[in-house]
Amino acid sequence: MLKALNPISKLIVCILGLVASVLVFDARFQIALIVLTGLSLLVLNRTSPLLLLALMVPFCLFGFGFLTTSLLFRQDSDFAARMAGEALLDSPAFSAGLTLFFRAIACGMISVFFALTTDPGSLVRALMVHARLSPRIGYSLFAAMLLVPDLASEAQQMRIARAMKTGRRIRRLPGPGEIMSLVIPLLAFAIRRAGRTAVALEARGLSPDGPRTVLNAPGFKKSDAVFMIAAIIAINLCGAAAFSGAWC
Repeated sequence: MLKALNPISKLIVCILGLVASVLVFDARFQIALIVLTGLSLLVLNRTSPLLLLALMVPFCLFGFGFLTTSLLFRQDSDFAARMAGEALLDSPAFSAGLTLFFRAIACGMISVFFALTTDPGSLVRALMVHARLSPRIGYSLFAAMLLVPDLASEAQQMRIARAMKTGRRIRRLPGPGEIMSLVIPLLAFAIRRAGRTAVALEARGLSPDGPRTVLNAPGFKKSDAVFMIAAIIAINLCGAAAFSGAWC
């Protein structure tokens, strides 16, 4: 369901969510955004809960860094003295650090929402049609999206060829020495591909002026308007509930 929406409508909603997460410095509002976005992925996108938890691990570690920094490295207080003199949960440092912790997870959840529900090719085509993205930039992005998997395939072919030449069994994961030995050949491969891509772009006459046809460009539907209105209302309700002291 979410994948059928226009990428630009999802991009606008995600930007609004990120801006709201930054402007509203309240832990309850951050938790509400996390729950709202997570439930949307689980129910509407059928995302695996284990995958969602795994993707949140880096953001949790990043937020934990904010929490420990606000507790241990405050300029105006000593952590040990505060631990002995007052409850940690009542300290302003813990409250601010907890809000930053949940903010990092909320921003990560919103980013994961956009990444899991949006096709990169559809996003580029939508930006070219509706946001006047330059054809040169758009087709360069297409070339980059094709280059990344080709680099992995080329690296695997190089490893197989070297294993056949030396008579050794190929390792599942390359070691540091093998990785370093693949850097120069992969760089040469990328340079050749970049040169061919540049010639192809020039041959297609990708000038910024003049009409251009973009195939399979996603358009806006009624479902996009419903999604944007519902998302904006949900964000406002969470903000209102947070300011009133209630949990969303």
